[in-house]
Amino acid sequence: MTTIDTTYLFLQNYWWFLVSLLGAILVFLLFVQGGNSLLFNLGRSEMERTMLVNSTGRKWEFTFTTLVTFGGAFFASFPLFYSTSFGGAYWLWMIILFSFVLQAVSYEFQSKLGNLLGKKTYQVFLVINGVVGPVLLGAAVATFFNGSNFVINKGNLTDEMMPVISLWANGWHGLDAFLDPWNLVLGLAVFFLARLLGNLYFINNIRSEELIPRCRRQLISDAVPFLIFFLAFVIRTLLKDGFAVNPETGEVYMEPYKYFQNLIQMPYLLVLFLVGVVGVLYGLIRSVFCKTFTKGIWFAGIGTILTVLALLLSVGYNHTAYYPSLSDLQSSLTLANSCSSKFTLEVMAYVSILVPFVLAYIFYAWRAIDRKPITPEEMRNDEHTY
Repeated sequence: MTTIDTTYLFLQNYWWFLVSLLGAILVFLLFVQGGNSLLFNLGRSEMERTMLVNSTGRKWEFTFTTLVTFGGAFFASFPLFYSTSFGGAYWLWMIILFSFVLQAVSYEFQSKLGNLLGKKTYQVFLVINGVVGPVLLGAAVATFFNGSNFVINKGNLTDEMMPVISLWANGWHGLDAFLDPWNLVLGLAVFFLARLLGNLYFINNIRSEELIPRCRRQLISDAVPFLIFFLAFVIRTLLKDGFAVNPETGEVYMEPYKYFQNLIQMPYLLVLFLVGVVGVLYGLIRSVFCKTFTKGIWFAGIGTILTVLALLLSVGYNHTAYYPSLSDLQSSLTLANSCSSKFTLEVMAYVSILVPFVLAYIFYAWRAIDRKPITPEEMRNDEHTY
């Protein structure tokens, strides 16, 4: 392999790491959606619901921005995935994006004077986004492991009548993801994880003697289904055949225990995964049993990022097809056959140097926003509440 090929290979892996990191951060930030889904479960009075909405309302822009950045990074570094998934499975992605737009509108208009729909209607919209967003995003990520129905034909570029490389193999355009129950299993795991993280954030962010004990009890109710769905998906994924790639020919074939082998052959990913799971469990368990512990969101949040990062890296590294095709196995997308040119990846690599500065700004803004916990008194006196 030449030096140029080695550099290109490094850039492909580097950008898959960045995309995976953005995806992992996005899953953590879904605590906003998870918290919103609990709005009427936890909020027994208008004041309690106001505190809950303002708690998540101070962070919803981080989630939305990360979602857009995740899509943009995928488009720039792996354009064939973007055109195949976002262009072919557009019903799935349009529903996801619509639910996030619904969220933004709800925050901005629920407390406006002259609100024709009423405040509660917009709060219901927040709950809808809190359910639909995590479930559908989880189901979309599950297709990385379970496959989707598309066909790739790069020869179509020379067809003047229809120069389309990727085509969806049926008329469902992404909704067929729900026909595989294992996609829904991961979607539900992400949903209950988001609720756990939302609860942990409320415990960290709100000061209320009535509301916070209710949040700690809700942790138990959501932890049980989360563990069931998450463990079921992980165990099944590790034991099933995976989509492997021959590095010499680019041929895609089925390999027994592929994802389990990836974790064993890349032990750093196994360590990331285990440390992440322990972090989530520690933040959860201590928040349930220690009534004064308020830092669970940080242990569980960092644990979530590490766990999701390990899973996403395992589906792209070690000669694995990260977006398998169920209609034509050889149409499956790999890092090598779906990435941008070497020049494009190199230029973007220089731009990515700014990422640590952006993360530092987010950390600074986060701390500034959360410097003062949310209390009933603040909600009564603050003119800028949602």
